[in-house]
Amino acid sequence: MNQEINLAQMQPIVYQQLQRSFEHGRIAHAYLFEGEKGTGKHEVGIWLAQHLFCTQMKDNLPCGKCNNCQRIEKKEHPDVLVIEPEGQTIKVDQIRRLQTEFSRSGYESRKKVFLIKEAEKMNSSAANSLLKFLEEPPGDFLAVLETDAVGRILPTIQSRCQVLHFQELSKEALIHRLQEEQIPLEKAKLLAFLTNSLGKAVEISQDEWFNDAKDLIYQWFVYLQKQDTQAFIYVQKKLVKSFKEKTQQFTGLSVLMFYYQEAQRQAVANGEYGKVKQINQIIERILIAEQKLRSNVSFQAVAEQFVLHTIF
Repeated sequence: MNQEINLAQMQPIVYQQLQRSFEHGRIAHAYLFEGEKGTGKHEVGIWLAQHLFCTQMKDNLPCGKCNNCQRIEKKEHPDVLVIEPEGQTIKVDQIRRLQTEFSRSGYESRKKVFLIKEAEKMNSSAANSLLKFLEEPPGDFLAVLETDAVGRILPTIQSRCQVLHFQELSKEALIHRLQEEQIPLEKAKLLAFLTNSLGKAVEISQDEWFNDAKDLIYQWFVYLQKQDTQAFIYVQKKLVKSFKEKTQQFTGLSVLMFYYQEAQRQAVANGEYGKVKQINQIIERILIAEQKLRSNVSFQAVAEQFVLHTIF
């Protein structure tokens, strides 16, 4: 997908704000991008840098294909620097090296850009050093700070940046991004049902327990759909052993809810309105099951009661 279209879908408000700034020549010298992990902060920072260095701009947009755009994407452009935590923090020496680098003229142009990922991880010395740098900017540069914890950024740094809030991704945008991460469509839909965060979704997708658990719940769902009495036996034989923790049990019910909602959508598409009504009743039972779990009824009792009410 074209990068601009992708960014416009991911963060339409931020995209429009930045486009208007470019059109009116009002780009700030420092931005603070704040929002949850996986909302496209770094991608927009790269896009901003490409905007400044692209040699084949079209309709005031970077091409994404020229030599400069490609080198920026690959972190190979000498005038675009990306700072990341070394271990658990961003250290003062990293900011000082940045200051030294930016005190020189650009290698290929007058402009320089730096992006600081996880800016909330600057230690106090690094943050104070960056503040001085922002107060006394050495020439033509653009700074982009990225954070998912804006409250941990010094207020004095925030005041010297234009703060842009990155919203959680829409379900459609999240599913698309997950597919870009080579996650199959059906699994991407399930992950987008469970969370609005790309970072969290990718993390869940790589969790061995989750990948086994979703398959166990799907098999249970198949038994339930067929009104097979194996659904009752399956609770003690498989589910109780795999869903030991309370959070796992709630995840299991959420996954079951997803499968039933998908079945409901299919029934609506097929005009099977009797089946739609039946699935509505089952979804209500899942909600009741969640309430019972919150009331400390055992998972086995909750699951077995759910089976009894669903298949008999």
